[in-house]
Amino acid sequence: MVKFCPKCKNIMLPKDGKLVCTVCGYEEDLEQTDESYELKEKIESNKQEIVVIEDVNTLPTTRIECPKCGNMEAYWWLQQTRCADEPETRFYKCTKCGYTWREYD
Repeated sequence: MVKFCPKCKNIMLPKDGKLVCTVCGYEEDLEQTDESYELKEKIESNKQEIVVIEDVNTLPTTRIECPKCGNMEAYWWLQQTRCADEPETRFYKCTKCGYTWREYD
């Protein structure tokens, strides 16, 4: 249950056995309230797993130099690896040595 400050109507959070307004600093003892309050923090990982396509036979190819072996042909595909409002990331996989690299716009 969320408790709001009676003075400024902003959210109050538990701190040192009291409910404290995050804006004006108004304090209220937890014992005065009808409900028990518990502050929980949820931490989520921003790690992303990038899947490298294994079946390259169906992918288009382009003329680009492989940074590892110098071959002039690679498979390519696009994948959204950042926020939706950011451009996609272009991936390449060398047709000769199989080295995979990426290119950002």
